[in-house]
Amino acid sequence: MMTPAQTTQRFVVHINAHDVAAIAALLTPDHRFIDSLGTQVQGREQLREGWRQYLRMVPDYRLEVEHVLADGAQVVLLGRAHGTYSPDGTLAAHNAWSTPAAWRARVQDSLIAEWQVYADNEPMRRCMQRAGAEG
Repeated sequence: MMTPAQTTQRFVVHINAHDVAAIAALLTPDHRFIDSLGTQVQGREQLREGWRQYLRMVPDYRLEVEHVLADGAQVVLLGRAHGTYSPDGTLAAHNAWSTPAAWRARVQDSLIAEWQVYADNEPMRRCMQRAGAEG
């Protein structure tokens, strides 16, 4: 059995590998995802599809974790999120973004029961707006 910090770090490895099946395998059936705007999505299968779509839109998405803080079942990661907004599958340098970020995980029985993102979405929003203006 992994510690909550180990489970969370494995989750990040799967995110960075873009392995949607492995990401979903680490989620509880009633997993809850909360984005930086407070929007919530619940359920492993809904999140499997959400990750699949997000990783298609940001095909080089990567989390860079600098610090891990654990308190029982709660784990907080501090670092940066990076990626390139890609509406058509190409990685254009002008659509690349990076932002400071924090993630909070609640771990239950070596699975991620909740994943909350704290990040400024504005860099990606600018890329999306620019791509929309060009299209």
